[in-house]
Amino acid sequence: MANHKSAIKRIRQSETNRLLNKYQHKTTRNAVKKLKETTKKKDGLALLPKVSSMLDKLAKKNVIHKNKASNLKSKLTKHVSELSK
Repeated sequence: MANHKSAIKRIRQSETNRLLNKYQHKTTRNAVKKLKETTKKKDGLALLPKVSSMLDKLAKKNVIHKNKASNLKSKLTKHVSELSK
């Protein structure tokens, strides 16, 4: 167990950050799944900027790797562009 005040505080902060990152990651994965399941181009175009923003935020905070975020955004953009009206 930690003996210093600063170490105890760091443990509390780490746990809080871990839970927040876990929540945001799960929310983003659900949004990606929802976007992949869309069949209408209008719906896809509405969701794409929001999902891209979520992925960028996760990459910025190092929850996911920046290349993974880029690959996902690319695949989702391709998926939306191939959708029919």
